[in-house]
Amino acid sequence: MAATELYTKHARVWIPDPEEVWKSAELLKDYKEGDKVIQLRLEEGKDLEYCLDPKTKELPPLRNPDILVGENDLTALSYLHEPAVLHNLKVRFIDSKLIYTYCGIVLVAINPYEQLPIYGEDIINAYSGQNMGDMDPHIFAVAEEAYKQMARDERNQSIIVSGESGAGKTVSAKYAMRYFATVSGSASEANVEEKVLASNPIMESIGNAKTTRNDNSSRFGKYIEIGFDKRYRIIGANMRTYLLEKSRVVFQAEEERNYHIFYQLCASAALPEFKTLRLGNANYFHYTKQGGSPVIDGIDDANEMVHTRQACTLLGINDSYQMGIFRILAGLLHLGNVGFTSRDADSCTIPPKHEPLTIFCDLMGVEYQEMSHWLCHRKLATASETYIKPISKLQAINARDALAKHIYAKLFNWIVDHVNKALHSTVKQHSFIGVLDIYGFETFEINSFEQFCINYANEKLQQQFNMHVFKLEQEEYMKEQIPWTLIDFYDNQPCINLIEAKLGILDLLDEECKMPKGSDDSWAQKLYNTHLNKCALFEKPRMSNKAFIIQHFADKVEYQCEGFLEKNKDTVYEEQIKVLKSSKFKMLSELFQDEEKALSPTSATSSGRMLLSRTAVKPAKARPGQASKEHKKTVGHQFRNSLHLLMETLNATTPHYVRCIKPNDFKFPFTFDEKRAVQQLRACGVLETIRISAAGFPSRWTYQEFFSRYRVLMKQKDVLCDRKQTCKNLLEKLILDKDKYQFGKTKIFFRAGQVAYLEKIRADKLRVACIRIQKTIRGWLMRKKYLRMRKAAITIQRYVRGYQARCYAKFLRRTRAAIILQKFQRMYVVRKRYHLMRATTIVLQSLLRGYIARNKYQRMLREHKAIIIQKHMRGWLARVRYCRSLKAIVYLQCCYRRMMAKRELKKLKIEARSVERYKKLNIGMENKIMQLQRKVDEQHKDYKSLLEKLTSLETTYNTETEKLRSDVERFRMSEEEAKNATNRVHVLQEEITKLRKELHQTQSEKKTIEEWADKYKQETEQLLSELKEQNTLLKKEKEELNRRIQDQAKEMTETMEKKLVEETKQLELDLNDERLRYQNLLNEFSRLEERYDDLRDEVNLMVSIPKPGHKRTDSTHSSNESEYTFSSEITETEDLPLRMEEPSEKKEPLDMSLFLKLQKRVTELEQEKQSLQDELDRKEEQALRTKTREEVEGPPVRGAELEYESLKRQELESENKKLKNELNELRKALLEKSSPEVTAPGAPAYRVLLDQLTSVSEELEVRKEEVLILRSQLVSQKEAIQPKEDKNTMTDATILLEDVQKMKDKGEIAQAYIGLKETNRQSLQDYHMLNEDGELWLVYEGLKQTNRLLESQLQSQKKSHDNELEALRGEIQSLKEENNRQQQLLAQNLQLPPEARIEASLQHEITRLTNENLFYEELYADDPMKYQSCRISLYKRMIDLMEQLEKQDKTVRKLKKQLKVFAKKIGELEVGQMENISPGQIIDEPIRPVNIPRKEKDFQGMLEYKKDDEPKLVKNLILDLKPRGVAVNLIPGLPAYILFMCVRHADYLNDDQKVRSLLTSTINGIKKVLKKRGDDFETVSFWLSNTCRFLHCLKQYSGEEGFMKHNTPRQNEHCLTNFDLAEYRQVLSDLAIQIYQQLVRVLENILQPMIVSGMLEHETIQGVSGVKPPGLRKRTSSIADEGTYTLDSIIRQLNTFHSVMCQHGMDPELIKQVVKQTFYITGAVTLNNLLLRKDMCSWSKGMQIRYNVSQLEEWLRDKNLMNSGAKETLEPLIQAAQLLQVKKKTDEDAEAICSMCNALTTAQIVKVLNLYTPVNEFEERVSISFIRTIQMRLRDRKDSPQLLMDAKHIFPVTFPFNPSSLALETIQIPASLGLAFISRV
Repeated sequence: MAATELYTKHARVWIPDPEEVWKSAELLKDYKEGDKVIQLRLEEGKDLEYCLDPKTKELPPLRNPDILVGENDLTALSYLHEPAVLHNLKVRFIDSKLIYTYCGIVLVAINPYEQLPIYGEDIINAYSGQNMGDMDPHIFAVAEEAYKQMARDERNQSIIVSGESGAGKTVSAKYAMRYFATVSGSASEANVEEKVLASNPIMESIGNAKTTRNDNSSRFGKYIEIGFDKRYRIIGANMRTYLLEKSRVVFQAEEERNYHIFYQLCASAALPEFKTLRLGNANYFHYTKQGGSPVIDGIDDANEMVHTRQACTLLGINDSYQMGIFRILAGLLHLGNVGFTSRDADSCTIPPKHEPLTIFCDLMGVEYQEMSHWLCHRKLATASETYIKPISKLQAINARDALAKHIYAKLFNWIVDHVNKALHSTVKQHSFIGVLDIYGFETFEINSFEQFCINYANEKLQQQFNMHVFKLEQEEYMKEQIPWTLIDFYDNQPCINLIEAKLGILDLLDEECKMPKGSDDSWAQKLYNTHLNKCALFEKPRMSNKAFIIQHFADKVEYQCEGFLEKNKDTVYEEQIKVLKSSKFKMLSELFQDEEKALSPTSATSSGRMLLSRTAVKPAKARPGQASKEHKKTVGHQFRNSLHLLMETLNATTPHYVRCIKPNDFKFPFTFDEKRAVQQLRACGVLETIRISAAGFPSRWTYQEFFSRYRVLMKQKDVLCDRKQTCKNLLEKLILDKDKYQFGKTKIFFRAGQVAYLEKIRADKLRVACIRIQKTIRGWLMRKKYLRMRKAAITIQRYVRGYQARCYAKFLRRTRAAIILQKFQRMYVVRKRYHLMRATTIVLQSLLRGYIARNKYQRMLREHKAIIIQKHMRGWLARVRYCRSLKAIVYLQCCYRRMMAKRELKKLKIEARSVERYKKLNIGMENKIMQLQRKVDEQHKDYKSLLEKLTSLETTYNTETEKLRSDVERFRMSEEEAKNATNRVHVLQEEITKLRKELHQTQSEKKTIEEWADKYKQETEQLLSELKEQNTLLKKEKEELNRRIQDQAKEMTETMEKKLVEETKQLELDLNDERLRYQNLLNEFSRLEERYDDLRDEVNLMVSIPKPGHKRTDSTHSSNESEYTFSSEITETEDLPLRMEEPSEKKEPLDMSLFLKLQKRVTELEQEKQSLQDELDRKEEQALRTKTREEVEGPPVRGAELEYESLKRQELESENKKLKNELNELRKALLEKSSPEVTAPGAPAYRVLLDQLTSVSEELEVRKEEVLILRSQLVSQKEAIQPKEDKNTMTDATILLEDVQKMKDKGEIAQAYIGLKETNRQSLQDYHMLNEDGELWLVYEGLKQTNRLLESQLQSQKKSHDNELEALRGEIQSLKEENNRQQQLLAQNLQLPPEARIEASLQHEITRLTNENLFYEELYADDPMKYQSCRISLYKRMIDLMEQLEKQDKTVRKLKKQLKVFAKKIGELEVGQMENISPGQIIDEPIRPVNIPRKEKDFQGMLEYKKDDEPKLVKNLILDLKPRGVAVNLIPGLPAYILFMCVRHADYLNDDQKVRSLLTSTINGIKKVLKKRGDDFETVSFWLSNTCRFLHCLKQYSGEEGFMKHNTPRQNEHCLTNFDLAEYRQVLSDLAIQIYQQLVRVLENILQPMIVSGMLEHETIQGVSGVKPPGLRKRTSSIADEGTYTLDSIIRQLNTFHSVMCQHGMDPELIKQVVKQTFYITGAVTLNNLLLRKDMCSWSKGMQIRYNVSQLEEWLRDKNLMNSGAKETLEPLIQAAQLLQVKKKTDEDAEAICSMCNALTTAQIVKVLNLYTPVNEFEERVSISFIRTIQMRLRDRKDSPQLLMDAKHIFPVTFPFNPSSLALETIQIPASLGLAFISRV
């Protein structure tokens, strides 16, 4: 095809640009051969003349069509060149936020510098099992391809991850390993992937450092081999490291750091265990401060140190080894601080006792003298003698640094070995997948030996990559039988030969290192002499003689020769190594223990890097004397050997390539720097892959895809039956040059650019067709629009003219009316203004005159009152003066009299001291004492009589004072009334005068008003007419408002209804969540049960010695009300089945009857305990209420009795806990003893259990009596408190009144009073001691006054206390009677069944409250307020009682559920035990009594069988039954009816053993059938329907009223008469849930392969979606072949499912739930694949999906299943399809999308918009701004951040009760079932 056909006007090309690398431009005119200039226009509108190269005349590369931009695979592009690759990557990265892109066999990964939600477990599951081309590019797709090829081809695989520092190599390798661990699982107990990830903190700390490009740059490469066993499960791993940069230990460039571990140590120096290391700040050490950047922003080195130590512990490096590592590292830091002083030019010394060296020697355990000596000297050995030579300061520093690098390399080696030991597995490795994380191509301003080694390794990897790509291309051509032509691709073997061949660079370098006086300059001259002008890849710089240039595959690199020899030698003095070997530090000597052995290629390489090989490679045994020779092996030689070993490993595997690209150097998220990207694309070989592909036939189409895409270019006559021939004919017409394409067996191969040419032809034809369609449609639309506009114009003219005439007439009428109105209005305004002014003037005059008169009156009044005030004030001042003088006189008299009294007292005291006076006074003292005693007695009697009189007087005084007060109040009221009356008289007189004045005014006004009334009568009539008109208008407005109000009311009701519906939906969702949790637990339990059975079988088959079996967690402890947590008894017994691990040959089933009996006894005891506890709480509340009343109305009661009561309660609670523990021990003993001999009646264990139960019941009775005793003691103590209060209330009221009020406890008051009494008693005895000058008499008088006051207070208090005491005694007596009644009621209730107990207790409580109500009504008949408060308290108590009753009901229901769980667990244990028991053993079990409630009813419609025939019944009816025959020939649910009729007969015989055995065998039989044939849909469906029918029969004939409503009278006669099988109904319900979940899994396994092909890939509407050009990756064809599934396949399968379920008689509601689950799986799988496939996100695919969904909806309508909720499960898929089809441009479109896509999450909406890809040129891409608008509008939406739907989610299933109308007595048993041993009864 000529260039003139492609380079036409409007064709787009790429031109070079210094800033953006490549710019897009458009041709302004056609190109003609010979043109030297091309006229172009850039995208920004600027015109440009592009000059062609006069030598090559090469045209600028063409740009691909827009529909090819953003392809998943770069090889799918029609034009394959650098700008196309760069633009495609940029569009995917910036616009679509896609970081992965295929480039043939290479996965290009661009670092987003942002966390993306594309690595979750749901994404892993989505990629698992998928072909690599079917899903969008992803690291998981590469990992899946490697895993799949390893399993399919049984060949080891390798994933080679390369790229620059900071490009994301380590993260990509980590995600690949996570994928392997998730998909394959781990064969060992410990997850190897976790261990490998745990090694990351260690390896990063010792191998990563901060560089100018990356804060966490890996300074080494690693190759991790993940080992798999024969079942392809991970068993272990092995790590090999490469290229450790040792020079970083001793030198760092500006803004860089040393390895992280050194800074972590310095940051943790303050830890106690690190004190011995004597560390400090990182700026103190020479090895850590050279870069000048010791801190990384956002990184806490101390915290990182904690993570490093935790990882070491996890990988088995114990604390002693860890401290050894840190000790060596700290020693290296101190070694770097060792300084040297020059003595002369050739020698140096270390100062004595140099602190850094001293610390280094102490940490390393070496001698200071030896180390200081050999750091400054070296040994030279000749043939005859050995010399010790001093070295210069520079040589000493280099030797010190070389020693530090050597020690660090050894330590790095040691840590890697220990990590590999932790990852090593003892299981034999069958295959492995290797993950290589290694440097990419490097070029800097100054390149040295490190870059030379890295680029050499990349040359080898690139050669292997080129050969692999070339090999794949060759295989593809040979497979399609296309003539093979040699493709010229870049072979870098000459470059590799230049480096590693004989006399190559490395060879000459090693030779120069052996020379005694070799130097970098001499080596450079040898290079120039050997290779310059002889090898085209070797060049010499113009301006330098110490550098050379090598043309690598990626770019030219200039290497500086300086330092090459030193780094290649890596000289370490042996004397220093010997000193370290002699160390007392065991770990240090361990590092150098293999120093004497021959070094393998894994040893230290350059001073820049280090190479490690696999640990399995061991050198041969070294001969004596060989060590020194081998030790001098150069780094280049070791590196070359290690690289050859790596290449051998990679060549022995199938490689997979991941190239990581760093989009910018600033780590900005989703920012693309074209220059940096092109550099890396050239360096990593991506462009070379493109070039190899472009050299051949890069575009490849299958014939069917080509026909579907370019069918539009054919005419009807050109279409033949043979698709291949049709395509050949079309291509021969369109492309004349046959070299541009080739026909293979299944594909057509095109040269580069041909697909773009075909797309151009197709687009042109479609454009012409579109123009024709648009022309016709637009003409028709415009003609239609013109006719409509003409008709509208005529109509408008007619109406406008009529409207104008009417408006003119109306204007004339209004003008005349306005003139009349103006006349009258102006007259009215003027007259009104005059009257207003007149009235205002009169009012102002009256107000002014009144104001003047009032002021005059006020002035006179003030003068009069001032005179009165002066009079009184002057009199008061005279009286004050008089009183003051009188007080002064009295005070003077008092002072004088006091002075005279003191003189007299002094004289008397002098006389009293004399002996004579004392004798005179003592004469007759005894007589005086006796007289005084008599007087005291008499006075005491008088005191009593006076006290009685005082009390009587007080009462009379109180009554009289009350009368007087009432009289005074009455007089005051009468006086106030009289005053008010006089005031009223004055007011009324004033009002009369005012009214007379107003009367005269009104009469005058009346005359004027009557005059004006006639005048305005006519005006008012006119106004009335106008008001009537306004009234009519207002009525209309009112009606309108009423209508609006009604509408608003309707809206309110609708909103309320909506809210109600939403709340009900929320409740339903909560209920479904609970069901889902419960059913998930059941599912997990069944899975663990199957796993347990499998493991038990394996153990029985493979192991002769019994070992502990697989522990499983019993997950059945859940229910639909799981929000209530179970009690401690349940949680303690949940783990008991775990103990039954060892499989035994003879295991008998547990005694279900005994267990049920114990359960019921336990429930009765717990209910009895609960009722007693409630009674106790109620009595305590009453006591507390009385206590509070006493505290409010009287003095507080002492708290010692309450403390005693609380202690007693605590004792009761502890005893209660003991009872619970004993019950738990009973349950444990019951579960642990599984043999029937132990639990049989009469056995020792059985007797022990019964004895313990009886003791428990006796203990409970004792506790009841203790409660009663406690209550009686409380009552007696309260009664005893009252007299004490009466006795202990006497105290000193006048003197100690404040102290008494401060006393808080009445015990303190009583003690104070007793103390006072004692002092009183003592005072009577000690009168003779105190009787001085009448002091005894004064004390006695004070006591009398105190006693009087206290007696008066106590009298009033005693009355109130007596009243309260009587009330409390009456209340206590009523409480005693109530207690007795409660005990009697409790004893009666305990004999009733549980349901009757609740009703009886409720009835009794209501009667009790009613009696209390009547009692209070009689008591407070006179006080209605108290009666009302009592009624309110009674109502509150009734409400509390109802709440307690509800709580009790809840606890009863919860206990029932717990009992069901226990029964289910024991039933499951029986199931596991019955599998190892023969039928004969089951029959021989002893019969145990069951405590099941009996019912007295007759029986009919039963089946009788012998007990020995039970195994035969289970075998014929369950195990050997074929569902297909039964479903077709017999009635649905026949096995369930037969089993229930057998249960009825056992119930009729009252044989609990037979009932239990039959139900257990039935459940076990169904489980065995489902385990054996669980993958057959018909079997699972059949037994699901029969299990549900059996469950419905147990409910229908249970005798419960709720289930008997729909029964006939005959059916009600068939109810069970003796046994209540509610526990077994729960077990059957759980079994039905497990069968339903198994049915869903079978459905999913059948539908899974069909969904994606039928719903997404298949073109149901042919020709709508065009196929885009495919890439190198094979994509699943969207054309229906013979082996592919279509939508019809899915619908046929759904028909099959539905017909099978209907034939089996499954409940209609259950069928709806199955269909809903099926549709959910279909929608979830389809949507998940849509979200992960960019090629499926187009407008045409959305149309296909909507059509497919409509077909599924049509199927639902045909089956009458539209109300099943299945359609709603497809809503996310429907909205995703609509999202693909709606407009996506404006803000209105964004608003519509946000409101429409309410079932999709924000992440899903954004993902679909990002993935949207036009299939044709007429479609437009979604702009980034529109996507951001969507994100802004949806930012407040709270939804899940998860991208994919959970396709494994199972909706909770319910089994609505569905009674059967079939009469049991009419059922006939067919002979084909082989049940002749059963007879009808």
